[in-house]
Amino acid sequence: MTLSFNLRSRNALRAALIATVLAGSAGGLAGCVPLVVGGAAAGTASVITDRRSSGTQLDDQTMAFAAQHNVSNALGDGDSIRVRATAYDGKVLLTGDVPNDAAKSKATATARQVEKVKSVVNELTVGPVASLGDRSNDTWLSSKVRTALLDTKYVPSGTINTTVEHGVVYLMGKVTEEEGNYAATAAAGVGGVSKVVKLFTYISREEAVRLSGNTTTSAPENAGKPAANSAPIVNSGDNGASGNDNMQAMPIQ
Repeated sequence: MTLSFNLRSRNALRAALIATVLAGSAGGLAGCVPLVVGGAAAGTASVITDRRSSGTQLDDQTMAFAAQHNVSNALGDGDSIRVRATAYDGKVLLTGDVPNDAAKSKATATARQVEKVKSVVNELTVGPVASLGDRSNDTWLSSKVRTALLDTKYVPSGTINTTVEHGVVYLMGKVTEEEGNYAATAAAGVGGVSKVVKLFTYISREEAVRLSGNTTTSAPENAGKPAANSAPIVNSGDNGASGNDNMQAMPIQ
C-alpha cells in the first residue's frame, strides 16, 4: 500500500481546488461572497481573505486530504478509528480518535511522509470514537467560535483556521502575537469550550500589514486578561507530535 496519493489523483484534486477558488473569485465580483476553505477536518474553516498565497492554500488543502487519506489507510479505517487532518502553511494538525498509543504514533509517522509537510501536531485522542452527538456539539461550537472571532476587534478572522475536537479549540494562522492573544481570548470566552490551543505562526506587524494589503489595524500589545470563567489557553509545541504532555499553560498578559 502506498503512503501517498498517486500523481493522477493529486493533480485531479489540485485542478478541482483551483476551479473552486476561481469560481469563488468570480462570485466575489458579483456579490463579494467569501469562499470557505480549510482542512479536511469537520468543524474547520476560514474565508478566502487569507494571508497565505493562493498556491500555499492549495498546497495545504492537498496536504490535508493526503494526510487524512494516508493515515486512515495505514491504521485501517474501521469503527474504532476516526482521523481528521487540517493543514496550514505546511503544518498538519491531526485530530480524532484512535484505539491505542501505537496507532497514534503510526499516524504521526505516516503524516510526516506526505509531500511538503513541514511539521505534524498530533492531537489524536486515545479512546473510543466520539459519538455523533459529541461531533455535532463540536460543529456547533466551531460556528460559535468563528462568530466570536468575527465580532472581536483586532482579530484577522479571515486568516485563522478553527478546528474543534472534544470541546477543545485549535487555532491556526499567520498572526502577530497580539492578534493571536486576542483571538485566543475570544475563543476561550465561548460557552462550552473546554480549552484553547494556539498553533499560530507568528509574524511581525509589518509583515501582517503587507500580507493584508495595508488594511490591518495594529492590535495593542496588551490583549487584556481572559474572563475568570474562560476556558484555559495553552500553546502547543511544534516539534513533531505534540500530544497533551508537551502543552504548557500560556496566560494572556
